[in-house]
Amino acid sequence: MPGRVAAICLLGFLSGTLLAMPLRAQDVPGIEICTVEKTWERRTSCLQSNVDFLQKTIAKLTLDHQQKLDAANRQIEALKATVTGLQKSFGDLQAAQTKFSDDLKKKADAPPAKEAPAAKDK
Repeated sequence: MPGRVAAICLLGFLSGTLLAMPLRAQDVPGIEICTVEKTWERRTSCLQSNVDFLQKTIAKLTLDHQQKLDAANRQIEALKATVTGLQKSFGDLQAAQTKFSDDLKKKADAPPAKEAPAAKDK
């Protein structure tokens, strides 16, 4: 029995809430089926409404895609700059490694240094 009372109260609340909201007729933009119109004037108006809707949609999508392309191009330029910096760092490291290898070869090819004479015991 308490479950029924709660359900009735909930139903009453929801119906009261829905009835309290103002109901307005809205013309939702979109593609309409114009072949159902009987007069040419209404059919022409319907077709023009479809054309306007499609043009607005195309303009919105064009702007959206252009913004995405611009963002991608900015990201590509940033990545190019990063790659250039990494190539320079890599070149510097290769040069340092080559210099280090050359220095080691020179030390290996050089005649061994003469050891200082040992101190003579007195």
